[in-house]
Amino acid sequence: MEKNTRSRNSRIQKTNGTATVGVVKNDGDSPAIAATNQTPLEARFTEARTNLSASRQRLLHQILDEPHEAYFLSSREMARRYKVDSATIVRTVQAMGYQKFADFAHDLRNHFVTQITPYTAMKAAAQKNRSVADYIHQSIDQDLENLNALKAGLDVNKVVELVKQIHRTRRIVVVGIDFAASLAMSLAYGLVRLGCDAEAPTGSTGVVQNKVRIMTEKDLLIAISFGQGLRETVEAVQRARRRNVPTFGITDGDKTPIARFCDQYIIASIARTSFIDSYVASVAAINAILVACAHSQPKRALELLAQTEKEDSSGARWYQGEDSDRKAR
Repeated sequence: MEKNTRSRNSRIQKTNGTATVGVVKNDGDSPAIAATNQTPLEARFTEARTNLSASRQRLLHQILDEPHEAYFLSSREMARRYKVDSATIVRTVQAMGYQKFADFAHDLRNHFVTQITPYTAMKAAAQKNRSVADYIHQSIDQDLENLNALKAGLDVNKVVELVKQIHRTRRIVVVGIDFAASLAMSLAYGLVRLGCDAEAPTGSTGVVQNKVRIMTEKDLLIAISFGQGLRETVEAVQRARRRNVPTFGITDGDKTPIARFCDQYIIASIARTSFIDSYVASVAAINAILVACAHSQPKRALELLAQTEKEDSSGARWYQGEDSDRKAR
């Protein structure tokens, strides 16, 4: 899974029955990603902590520590699970600044998404006791929801500005690790087809570091990572910034390291229903970038595509079927 989940112990540490926010440290030569990278729920907890009784802090710590067990519960169900009455749940939520339990539940679900691992996601899904067909429908429904969120929330002006930058850039490096590697390669390959000098480095950490090390302000780094972000991708952005290299991110929220460290970014949700993230919206975002690149300079794109088509039709790129195989023999 591309999204590197946070260690709960490094995020919220239990001290004498209360919760304190810890600091997440990075290795390497990049600045540490600090505890400011909190979910809205964690931020509210931190802000309200001094006004919460020890018992309420313990209750909230339990909920935050196992969001996969609590995010789908009503206030009454949550009260039963943690052996308190419903009024205690509601008053605790209000003490954190929420007007309604539904608002707290919304932030708890988002918190769960940031903490989720393939195991916890699969476990939470399996507890619903649905048929395999139900899980298939649910997965596709989530894909559609992510795609609709992209359509509703995409700032097309950001894409237009990115395309202008791509056309005046000398070289483009697209960084994506794990599942995001296929996204990075797709974007880089599409840009090459349109005449851009683009690549998606693969291999060891050193390969990415070396590519970034020789980049200049005339180049562009595009980073694709989600949630807390994989360290290698985030550090590539940080190194690029120190070299005054323009950066652009594809991520899934305004609070992610990619959003914080990149000059500009677009959001594509990867919300999922089981163990694997949904990259449908990310693929759609990449398609939008490539379409915009082609139609911002249509004459150039058509010339390049015509050349490619000519080369493809004169070669052995396409499978011709069994009749051609027999003729060849």
